[in-house]
Amino acid sequence: MKKIKKKAVIVLSLMIIILIWVVYTNVSVGFSEYTIYYDTLPEAFDGFKIAQVSDFHNADFGDVREDIVSGIKEYEPDIIVFTGDMIDLRRTNVDISLELVKVLSEIAPCYYVTGNHEAWVSKKSYTKLEEGLLEYGVTILRDSEVVLTREDDKISLIGVDDPDYSLFRYDKEKSMDAHEINSIATDGLFTIMLSHRPEYYENYKESDVNLVFTGHVHGGQFRLPFIGGLYGPDQGIFPMYDSGVYEDDEFAMVVSRGVGNSAFPVRFNNQPEVVLVELKCEK
Repeated sequence: MKKIKKKAVIVLSLMIIILIWVVYTNVSVGFSEYTIYYDTLPEAFDGFKIAQVSDFHNADFGDVREDIVSGIKEYEPDIIVFTGDMIDLRRTNVDISLELVKVLSEIAPCYYVTGNHEAWVSKKSYTKLEEGLLEYGVTILRDSEVVLTREDDKISLIGVDDPDYSLFRYDKEKSMDAHEINSIATDGLFTIMLSHRPEYYENYKESDVNLVFTGHVHGGQFRLPFIGGLYGPDQGIFPMYDSGVYEDDEFAMVVSRGVGNSAFPVRFNNQPEVVLVELKCEK
């Protein structure tokens, strides 16, 4: 009987620990830092820092906005990028998202691309979001480019609309074609791209882009130890691109697990995150 009681106490204790962990990782935000090296990065951009906020989904749990702001402020990024789904179709609240944007825009220049939820919400909601972004000085990249300058060096920063905005709605691959991507960027410049979706990895790699920031997958929602995400939209069961950095020679794709949730409100072993990336010249 004592052995049974001891086992029951152990099992109950483990269940409590797991429950506490699940609750904590659903009401807090973590920060994932990566350093990516390039031979082709212009020397003046050595040490260039980028903070990425993806899939915010007008999140309103715990101290989410305060934590994001304090963590990014401490990192001192050169730019901040928003890679889509700032708002959510099911419970749209533009004001919550703009409150975060307003404060972050005071830290560093901000750049934004649309996600599928921006394509799905009402025109009124998206217009309100876009007007707010512009009011706070955010550069909206809708199949467009800005050239960033440091000393005598330049790099290209491009952003593509989510495929759900595309004229090629029934052939989404075409809207993410390498040729279409290359047509946006200035030829010959080191290029960073903002795109909501990671499932087009092969298209991105075939283009002349050097670094892509994406989100969309929410880390696979439920993450299994040693396996990764359980399910990713548009990738299915055990998505290939769910979190972290995927590198191939002078190309890399960053996939953020995002901050908020949408259809399924709970995560497991998958803390919401803000991504922090520093670019370095290969030595």
